[in-house]
Amino acid sequence: MTPIRTPSGAVDIPHAARGSRTRLWWEIAIVLALSVGRSALYSVLSLVQALTREQSLGDQSTSLNPGANAQQFWDVLNQFLSQFFAFAPIALAIYLLWEPGVSAFRRIGLDFRVFGKDLGAGILLVLVIGVPGLGLYAAGRALGITVQVDASPLDSSWWTIPLLLLAALRAGLTEEVIFIGYLFDRLRRLGWSTWTVILSTAALRGAYHAYQGWGPIAGNVAMGVVFGWVYHRWGRVMPLVIAHTLIDVVAFVGYPLAAAWWPGVFAPES
Repeated sequence: MTPIRTPSGAVDIPHAARGSRTRLWWEIAIVLALSVGRSALYSVLSLVQALTREQSLGDQSTSLNPGANAQQFWDVLNQFLSQFFAFAPIALAIYLLWEPGVSAFRRIGLDFRVFGKDLGAGILLVLVIGVPGLGLYAAGRALGITVQVDASPLDSSWWTIPLLLLAALRAGLTEEVIFIGYLFDRLRRLGWSTWTVILSTAALRGAYHAYQGWGPIAGNVAMGVVFGWVYHRWGRVMPLVIAHTLIDVVAFVGYPLAAAWWPGVFAPES
């Protein structure tokens, strides 16, 4: 089944035949179990566990991106391999979207045909989503409903920044290719309406970040709604990947600097 692009740029995906719907549900379940669905379940369980502790949620902390021991080669190698193999579910989703004569990259707009336009759109999305998201985190910390998020510290080792950039790219590709490109295609084939898909994937995105507390849950649901609507209008994942990667680069690399500048908000209490 070849997707049809409407004049507005949105992708109109034909519904799956009745006999293939069961196969699609199994395919979706397997992809989610290997990637964001598994992480979302563990994230929700982490939040539930945090809520059952005597310590209030605002006094707890979690790691945003655990760092490797700068003195141990094997720790660095293991972290690199962990990031490398985390790209496998992304490759699987793209492979499943591929059809004879139709590139999956072109179908979901994960290519460089209009990279300048995608880059500009991605930066605009960072301003629309990233800045308010930072405000939600700070507000959640002030209200005591958001877990303290600890980022790995920056050090003088040459591999620190490359590993953090790789982690940011992996996160951007994982969430946008699977939440948006893959699930939009599959759920539309199952007959789901556009807004049902947008709201459902946004809720899953929120669950994926539940370990961080209520503020990030709300922020990521809002991000999912905006990104889903943008994809429906533009039919391209690339600006979403760019925006998400830039947001995570700021979080992974800029967070330690923010912790040094505003320790009362971003740094864990001693």
